[in-house]
Amino acid sequence: MIGDKEKRKFVCLLSTGIDSPVSAYLMGRYADIILVHAYNYPFIESIDKEIALKIARRLHSINKNISKLYIIPHGEILREIKRKVKEGLTCVMCKRFMLKYGREIAKMEGAEAIITGDSLGQVASQTLDNIFVEQYGLRFPVLRPLIGFDKDEVVRIARRIGTYDISIEENLQCKATPRRPTTRAKVEMVLNIEKELNAKALLKKAVSKAEIISL
Repeated sequence: MIGDKEKRKFVCLLSTGIDSPVSAYLMGRYADIILVHAYNYPFIESIDKEIALKIARRLHSINKNISKLYIIPHGEILREIKRKVKEGLTCVMCKRFMLKYGREIAKMEGAEAIITGDSLGQVASQTLDNIFVEQYGLRFPVLRPLIGFDKDEVVRIARRIGTYDISIEENLQCKATPRRPTTRAKVEMVLNIEKELNAKALLKKAVSKAEIISL
C-alpha cells in the first residue's frame, strides 16, 4: 500500500468514458496525478476535448493532487492506423500509442508509472492477450486499479464523485472502432506494423503538439 510518507507522482490516461476518471480518483488519494487525454478528432466529435476538460476539472475540485491535463492530438495517428492497419487491430494499436504518450509525459513530469482505466474483459482491447500486447516493450510501470472491478462497482464510484453524468451526457462514440476487433493480438504483427507506420516519428510529433492545461 502507498502511504502518505511515500507520496508518488503518476500519469493517468483519461478518456471521456466512465472508467478512467475513477482510476484517477482512486490513485489520487495516494499520489499527484497528471492527466493525459488522447483527442481523437475527427474520429470523435470536437466536444470530446471540452468534456475531457470538464471531467479533469471535476476531479481537481475533489482532489487537488489531480492538477494538470495534457491533451494530445491523436487524430492524425489514428488516420494512419486506419489507412495502413488491418481493421481488427485498430484498438490495440491505438492503445499502444496512448500508453507511449503516457510514458513520454511521465518522463517529462518525473512521474513513476502510468494509470489506466482497464478492467479485464470489459471491451475487446482489455482481454488478457491484448493487454499483454498493448504494453509489450513499453518498459514503464502500468497500474490498473480497476482490473478486478465489475462495471456496477465502477459506475457507483463515478456517480459518487460526480464524473458519471459528465461522461454520459454526450454519448460520444469513436468512429474508428472496428466492427470486429481482435481479442488475441500478436506481438510480432504489432511490432511490424509500428515499423511500417514509423511510430517513433508519429509519437514525437503528437507529443510536441500537446496542449497543457493547469487545473
